[in-house]
Amino acid sequence: MMRMSIAGVAGFVLVFIESYIVMSLKKYEAIDFGGIAPFVSVWTMNFFLVFSILTHIKFWYEDREAQREEEAAQRDRFLN
Repeated sequence: MMRMSIAGVAGFVLVFIESYIVMSLKKYEAIDFGGIAPFVSVWTMNFFLVFSILTHIKFWYEDREAQREEEAAQRDRFLN
């Protein structure tokens, strides 16, 4: 649930960052998304991008913790 919340907010922020980059590169003063549907489509793509990145970070962290626990258990067996 936390990943979804963060991904939703970060996806929304990314829409504006991407818009600012396009406006700067092309010297535009404004961007018209053409309605709410294209805006939501861009937001959705950004949501899934951030969500997948956060999911990979979560799996990496869980794997790292499991390795640390395993190494600690091996050290304890070796010392005893």
